[in-house]
Amino acid sequence: MAAQASDPSTRLEEPVKSDKVSRMGTDSIPKLITEFAIPAILGMLVNGAYNVIDSIFLGQAMGEIGLSAATVANPIMTVFLAIAMLIGNGGNALAALRLGEGRRNDAECSLGNTVSLSILFAIVIALCAASPPVLDALLTLSSATDEVRPYAASFIRIICFGFIFQCIGMGVNNFIRTAGAPNRALVTMLIGAVACTAFNYLFVIRFGWGVEGSALATICGQAISCITVLWYFIMTKNVPLKLRLVAMRPDPKVIGTILTLGLASFVVQAGMAVVNFVINLMLVKYGALNPIGADDALASIGVVQRVAIFATLPLVGVSIAIQPLLGFNYGAKLIARVRKTLWYGIAAATSIGLVMWAIVHLFPEAIVGAFGIRHPELVEFTVFALKVQLMMLPFIGFQIVGANYFQATGQPLKSIILSLTRQILFLIPLLFVLPEMLPSVLAQFTSLDAIYFAAPMADFLSIFTTAVFIMLEMKRLGKLERKEITAKF
Repeated sequence: MAAQASDPSTRLEEPVKSDKVSRMGTDSIPKLITEFAIPAILGMLVNGAYNVIDSIFLGQAMGEIGLSAATVANPIMTVFLAIAMLIGNGGNALAALRLGEGRRNDAECSLGNTVSLSILFAIVIALCAASPPVLDALLTLSSATDEVRPYAASFIRIICFGFIFQCIGMGVNNFIRTAGAPNRALVTMLIGAVACTAFNYLFVIRFGWGVEGSALATICGQAISCITVLWYFIMTKNVPLKLRLVAMRPDPKVIGTILTLGLASFVVQAGMAVVNFVINLMLVKYGALNPIGADDALASIGVVQRVAIFATLPLVGVSIAIQPLLGFNYGAKLIARVRKTLWYGIAAATSIGLVMWAIVHLFPEAIVGAFGIRHPELVEFTVFALKVQLMMLPFIGFQIVGANYFQATGQPLKSIILSLTRQILFLIPLLFVLPEMLPSVLAQFTSLDAIYFAAPMADFLSIFTTAVFIMLEMKRLGKLERKEITAKF
């Protein structure tokens, strides 16, 4: 009893039982997935729109130099997204599991500690941005050329100071979905993206502020989204979870669990950042040996990377949408519903991936042109790179949902391994090996071409690996259902 009294989470006021939460264990799975997935997918597209909006306005206003600056900044912005997902997805996964167990006090403690962690990380990042040596090192790591460096530095510095808005606006937004209000979660993100678009037009096009204006527009949009998220948990009445000061008191055990559960999401995004760093390095190296040049190579593949990320965001949205359903039912030991949720989620992600693949192949020139790329040779190069890199898009949803399943059910190590296969273990070695091997095997391709051929090869290998993990998991779920083993999380 004494140990229980010392736990700050146990002193929180018990929220009223909510049908919005309990229905995750009783309502139709397809109905719940549809209800949760539509706003989650739109929300991910809205969140991903920030980078796309920045690039479109910078490309239209400044041409290839603006796109190159955005490409250099992209790995660093991806690291910020990784931190937001580390905190937000980890805290949300823990809250969903605790709600499934009926421990609402602990779910609120997870929410409060997630906000506290967001503030702590934001302070650290702001201090890094204020240090010129640190910022210069990041630009060097991101392969900024002399011409692009000052533009990228201005953009990154402003984004760093506004990181708190991204971390709370995106990370804590996930809790709204777990609280049973997916449409409200979408609205909080949509408001921010609309504001970001309006501010970009005002600052970049009308005022001519260039990269500084685009960065300011981004953090203004994120700030508005952040305010709406906090408003829901502080001011809205009759919500299943409330943000309370007592719950924000750092709890080492809760923080450790949040970071453990969020590590898989962090690895996915951090791996993407590492890949972007490596790709930028290769683009500068092999682009200089190609007629299009290093800066144009950065601009071109930067567009491909943004479209590729944007095209996979709906698939991530499906995995995020089913996370509270998986976590709640796994915590409640409703194994049949866990299995059903997983397979419906995979089917939904695969269908969406096929649609996105078709759009990319039907309208590639229009997509590339929207970013301000006009030179015919550069357009041709970018279009071909786009089609090759997204070759496996219809099947990537299986890998993303499969990896996220293990995170949602309290098995972060498996989720981390699967996330590493696609972003680190397979892709990075291929990025180093293919530029040396491909031209000698297929003379019609250059070393620069090999950079975008690495992605579909890595996708294929990671999809196969995920399939093996899922087959083994189905056997484990059968044992859980027969009560031959017990789950620990």
